Amino acid sequence: MGERAERGEPGPERDAARDERRRQFAAAAREERPDLALLCLLIGAEADPALDEAGVDAAQIELDRLAGLLPHSPAGGPGAWARNLAELLGTREGFVGSPGAYRRLESSLLHEVLRRRHGLPILLSVVWLEVARRAGAPVYGVALPGHFVVGLGDPAGRHVLADPFEGGRPLTDQDAAMIVAGATGEALTPGMLTPAGPLEIVQRILNNIRAWAQARPEHSTVHLWALDLSLLLPSHPARLRHERAQLLVQRGEFLAGAAELEEYARVLEPVQPAAATALRQEAGAARARLN
Repeated sequence: MGERAERGEPGPERDAARDERRRQFAAAAREERPDLALLCLLIGAEADPALDEAGVDAAQIELDRLAGLLPHSPAGGPGAWARNLAELLGTREGFVGSPGAYRRLESSLLHEVLRRRHGLPILLSVVWLEVARRAGAPVYGVALPGHFVVGLGDPAGRHVLADPFEGGRPLTDQDAAMIVAGATGEALTPGMLTPAGPLEIVQRILNNIRAWAQARPEHSTVHLWALDLSLLLPSHPARLRHERAQLLVQRGEFLAGAAELEEYARVLEPVQPAAATALRQEAGAARARLN
């Protein structure tokens, strides 16, 4: 992993800047029309504190620049949009995936993907979504299990699917079904082709970062900030609070972890009293490790 993205743990002098970034993230997530690029860049700033306001603006300007290179309202409908995006982003600009992308945290950070031209399928799809949206294309994200892609056109009518990880390769329904079968062993269903909203995309990116960090215990700080940002989203799985508490205990922050477990128990008590009791026992065990 590159040096810039390793600087995940802020020192005391950075706490105010971190708190301000998180305030911005929470506010942006609650906008009526959340700015996907901004939310992704604020995730990047959590990983790389050197990404300041000027760096965020520069990334947005780069997306504007790329959008300005696309022909507007091409004849040929969704297929023409998809071909133009593939030619610009996949061929001319070199946005494409690689097997090594899955081993790097930078592959989940939008500013690094814009710099390196490589990333995970979902981040390359974010580039496509943001460039196409700025150019006026009818574009949307498709959160297929195991592999994010983009759609152009009317999701309920005439549309095409493209895979930015493969430079914009067009996908047939059979291709999409094979992706789903390979990831889950199940059949493609219409619900899997439903457009993914910005907050769903952001949560999936944070899930990827959590999974990356969980496989690398030495990067527990990355795991922690990914959880913190997930919990700032308006809607998130309640189990993330338990995961955060357990992570704090694993990091040796026994009092903080116990307090988190007890707070989660308080929330669960009305609906799952047995689970709340187990959480309080877990909190007691964490406190006992201080003795």
